[in-house]
Amino acid sequence: MSSSERPKAKSLQPLHALVPFIAPYGGRMLIALGALLIAAAAMLFLPMALKNVIDQGFSASNAALIDRYFFVLIFAGAVFAAFASLRFYLVGWIGERVVADIRSAVYKRVIRMDPAFFEVTKTGEVLSRLTTDTTLIQSLSGAGLSILLRSSLSFLGSLVLLMYTNVKLALIIFALIPLVLAPMLFFGRRVRRLSRDSQDRVADTSGLAGETLNAIQTVQAFTLEELHGARYDTAVEDSFFTAIRRMRVRAWMIAAAIICVFGSVTLVLWLGARSVLHGTMTGGELAQFLSYAIFMASAVASLSEMWGELQRAAGAMERTVELLESRPSIATPATPVTLPAQSFGGAGAISFEHLTFNYPSRPDTRALDDFHLDIAAGETVAFVGPSGAGKSTAFQLLLRFYDPTAGRILVDGVDIAGARAEDVRARIGLVPQETMIFGASARENIRFGRPGASDAEIEAAARAAAADEFIRRLPEGYDTFLGEKGARLSGGQKQRIAIARAILKNPPILLLDEATSSLDSESERLVQEALERLMRSRTTLVIAHRLATAINSDRIVVIERGRIAGIGRHAELLRDNALYARLAALQFGELAGSAGEGEWRTSTAS
Repeated sequence: MSSSERPKAKSLQPLHALVPFIAPYGGRMLIALGALLIAAAAMLFLPMALKNVIDQGFSASNAALIDRYFFVLIFAGAVFAAFASLRFYLVGWIGERVVADIRSAVYKRVIRMDPAFFEVTKTGEVLSRLTTDTTLIQSLSGAGLSILLRSSLSFLGSLVLLMYTNVKLALIIFALIPLVLAPMLFFGRRVRRLSRDSQDRVADTSGLAGETLNAIQTVQAFTLEELHGARYDTAVEDSFFTAIRRMRVRAWMIAAAIICVFGSVTLVLWLGARSVLHGTMTGGELAQFLSYAIFMASAVASLSEMWGELQRAAGAMERTVELLESRPSIATPATPVTLPAQSFGGAGAISFEHLTFNYPSRPDTRALDDFHLDIAAGETVAFVGPSGAGKSTAFQLLLRFYDPTAGRILVDGVDIAGARAEDVRARIGLVPQETMIFGASARENIRFGRPGASDAEIEAAARAAAADEFIRRLPEGYDTFLGEKGARLSGGQKQRIAIARAILKNPPILLLDEATSSLDSESERLVQEALERLMRSRTTLVIAHRLATAINSDRIVVIERGRIAGIGRHAELLRDNALYARLAALQFGELAGSAGEGEWRTSTAS
């Protein structure tokens, strides 16, 4: 969802979503609250001790008591320091723990979302919510919560003790409280709105930077550094000016609150000083009242500042909750069906039954239209057709990245819509055309095919994929870090890593998206031999961008505009299917029907 479509926070209600994350640490929270109460009590006791020092400790007749009064002051200060530090540590620990749990929960939710989610959500925006937004939540649930609780107790305790010290002056302060709260309420709404705008602008910059860095070679190849630098400068400036507007409003809010607080305190102290002059109040009582007034003013100043933080945290939590509450469109039934046990030789039958599908981002365009195909267990079927015909869409539906708009897909007689998506994907091995290499070692990258595999099994899979030789030539062999997105490997080497993963997974169904397209002739021959051995006992679907790849398939399925335009062997289609013949002519310069299969093989070998 774009920032313009996202609803604005209208209250602190989103912060209620923090409760389930704080609840598991209720014991520590209770200890922290206990420490807070003791620290607050010790702090509020200090003015009472100060009153006695002033009213009695400086009297010549009570000189013997002065040591006791100062000892009480020191003791109260020590208690305050000890429990204030304990409270700070415990609340800080809870804040760090809660944010770590939130980040983990958001990440686990996001990696389970289907491709439809990422069609409308920028990766940079998700990363911004995982970092910037959770940092704002951390500042609230950690140090911010500590300040909020301490200031609230200090404010309430000071009000009560002000009443105890002098009712008349305290009532005047109570009457002035609305004057103090007014700027907080007035400016608070604007701070909340600008906080969300600021967070959205940061997400925009993250998304733009991520998009550019992921395509850095393309950017440099087309000498687009200046253009993308200017685009990023514009995004950063938008973020800066939005943040400045937010800080300007917060500054006005804090200034207005402080002016109102200290103006009120000055008025009350002036009245108190006149009471001392008239003998209706002692100097110690005025000092006590002054201390509580200062405590209250400091608490109000802190609360006014924390109000802005609360607004920002509420906006951040609202954005985070959007991710936590996201649900993939691929739903697992309450009682999922179980797929038959994987037994090679009998497992892997696939039926595409009259599929119709439209991508969510292109609802008016049919990617598949009445697509119907039965594939026997162990059969090798190649999909060919022009770009955008629907070949990859069939793969994505089989992997349950999407559910069809109409029709169904059966695997070994079971409708996969009634099974867990994880169970369906567990029996499918995928070798994509664009291989994803993770920032890990070569060994770990292959192990992603089967996380529990031993080192010996990993190396055997690499040998079968013709990857063992080049991996051993790396500086640290199988333990060599391959760099972000496999920056240390060539395209062909990345592809062989992907094939090794599929071999290690050992699934009954293989999906090959032109799996040898990035290999040189020698590596292609080695890998093709390995794949042919692997394919003998498995159902294999091949997306063949090069028709030469499809020649030895049991059947070739020609797809055009989401429909099956022809099914057969190479020679049959070359003779009978105009689209296939046209594709052959484009790739090999042959005319439809001008050559038999033997002539085709001669021409492709040359």
